[in-house]
Amino acid sequence: MYWSEFLAVAAIHLLAVASPGPDFAVVVRESVTHGRRAGTWTALGVGSAIFLHVGYSLLGIGLIVSQSIVLFNALKWLAAAYLLYIGFKALRAKPGSQRPDQAASQAPRRSAKDAYVAGFMTNGLNPKATLFFLSLFTVVINPHTPLFIQAGYGVYLAVATAAWFCMVARLFSHDRVRAGFARIGHWFDRTMGAVLIALGVKIALSEVH
Repeated sequence: MYWSEFLAVAAIHLLAVASPGPDFAVVVRESVTHGRRAGTWTALGVGSAIFLHVGYSLLGIGLIVSQSIVLFNALKWLAAAYLLYIGFKALRAKPGSQRPDQAASQAPRRSAKDAYVAGFMTNGLNPKATLFFLSLFTVVINPHTPLFIQAGYGVYLAVATAAWFCMVARLFSHDRVRAGFARIGHWFDRTMGAVLIALGVKIALSEVH
């Protein structure tokens, strides 16, 4: 009975998650710089943050945030500040003395907790994600759909998001890929830093529509 609704949710989510954004940039940077383990934990952080969005969407808090200029601005400035912070840290990357193959195999150790938090914070603070899930649960999903069915959609969205970014992490943490990025060394970090800063500025300038 709810298959058509689920397929609509899955299709819209696929288009959204495949679009490059802060989540993609952070997972790629963690994977290339720190390896597959860090990239995977970052992906899991992004995926688990989906439960946060789903939770407040089901509770109706997302509607309150989207309609309150003060709350929305607070959220977007927190998100922008976080992206600017990690972006400027990446911009400060210094040239390394290692050869590309050494740089790829001897990357700085990144704790699972730090990688996970990076993913969770990036997705959890993103006001665009707030608006996306709010529209998903108020426009696409029928309000008369049983709560446990809607919660099931939420579980799927979280798992699908984590799976997608785990694949991204696996791709960008491949030895050849990392060695390729290592050849441009600190310039990769600086480029990713610029991307994160640009995304932070974009979020800061975003408005409720």
